[in-house]
Amino acid sequence: GALCSAPVKDGTLSWVDTWAGRGGFGSKLFREHGIAAIIYGGTYIDEDFRDRKVADEWFIDKYSKKLAAKDLEATTKYRFDPQFNTGGTFGVNFATIGGRLLAFNYRSIYMTEEQRVAIHQKLIVDHYLKQFNEETIATKSMKTCGEPCTAVCKKMRDIYKKDYEPYQAMGPLCGVFDQRAAEMLVHKADMYGFDAISVGGVLSWLLECLDRKLLTPKEVCVDHLPVFSHASFSAETDSKHNAEIASQLLDGIIHKKGILDFTEGARKFARKLAREKSKDIIDCFVYNANARKGWIVPNQYWVPGVLSPMPIMGKYYMYYGYDFLPPRELGRKNAHRMIKELMIDNAGFCRFHRLWAEDMIPEIINSLYGMHKEFLTNLDMTASRINSRNVAIYWESTRNIDFVKAYLKRLHEVEKVNDKELLHWISQFEQNPQEAAYNYWFEIAKGVHESLREF
Repeated sequence: GALCSAPVKDGTLSWVDTWAGRGGFGSKLFREHGIAAIIYGGTYIDEDFRDRKVADEWFIDKYSKKLAAKDLEATTKYRFDPQFNTGGTFGVNFATIGGRLLAFNYRSIYMTEEQRVAIHQKLIVDHYLKQFNEETIATKSMKTCGEPCTAVCKKMRDIYKKDYEPYQAMGPLCGVFDQRAAEMLVHKADMYGFDAISVGGVLSWLLECLDRKLLTPKEVCVDHLPVFSHASFSAETDSKHNAEIASQLLDGIIHKKGILDFTEGARKFARKLAREKSKDIIDCFVYNANARKGWIVPNQYWVPGVLSPMPIMGKYYMYYGYDFLPPRELGRKNAHRMIKELMIDNAGFCRFHRLWAEDMIPEIINSLYGMHKEFLTNLDMTASRINSRNVAIYWESTRNIDFVKAYLKRLHEVEKVNDKELLHWISQFEQNPQEAAYNYWFEIAKGVHESLREF
């Protein structure tokens, strides 16, 4: 389930879809209230703030640039970045990810840096990204969400909109490195109403279970085993093969085929299989746990921020930079990011403009309403109240622990970071991974809670 917005042109609904659907709240609407969909549209003329001269004055005072010039600068990544000769989240993220690649249900974290870089070059740069650049960037197939925006962030090929995270979670994470295969899979998941990132994490997990013989094709009603190793991987043939199996799994989840009963969610399904078959099944499923039944697959970045004990996960209410932060400091940074993202959300701004919006929104509020302090105070209060309901659960899968441990080791061994606290945590994870993970997780939690106190 999701919220979906798409521009209408000349009475026709376009394929430039924009989704807010992490967490599957639409399914709950249908299951508990019998509401399958709410459709609305039309034109409403409102007296809005339209004096560009006033806005330009704000930006000139702050940045010595007019609004349009600053916005062009701030949205370079989402439009076209000449540094990488590509654009959009798909283009720039895949161009720059290198050895931080997440593939084959996160099993890439166990590979050497050389292996990950080789996969990135052969399967992504030379094929997956190359297709995107030729078909979308070179043809300038770019749209906006419907607003007159300089970012033109909607990168299209025919009916398919290309964003990094859906095409990562149902791309490399699922052993899919080809645009045709990924388009088929992402489109089908969208058609079924799945959260593309979470279902990608579920599919990649099930594919690994099949590859490791933890589950059989018969149990999950698929025809074949996946090709789930980078050795001799064929970008087109093997991607198509894996995408077809994943597509069958989507059908199986929807129609409850075989053992695929996700009525209570993937987390409870995984726990049930762990009890009945093998703990190895849940230990290769990467997810954030919340309260008794809640779960969500993390955002697709190899950083500990995406596995943090925050009250809301799946959005960017956390810090996802690649640099090392001690866990308690990471918790504080997460809290800071939550407040900033709340501000953008509540002001109705797209976060792709955050490089100036975070600075300017309080000043704009003050200029228009004279309520700068009240606005910021209420943001802090709202974040504190949301966090008072924080029921994040410690990592239930050992793959989560390995994810963080491997991230820390890579920082030291590949990025050559020699921070004393980084070395301390690497040592702790080497000596006793479970104990170190507990301490690391709770240190993040301390930073979060001490930062989101109202008093």
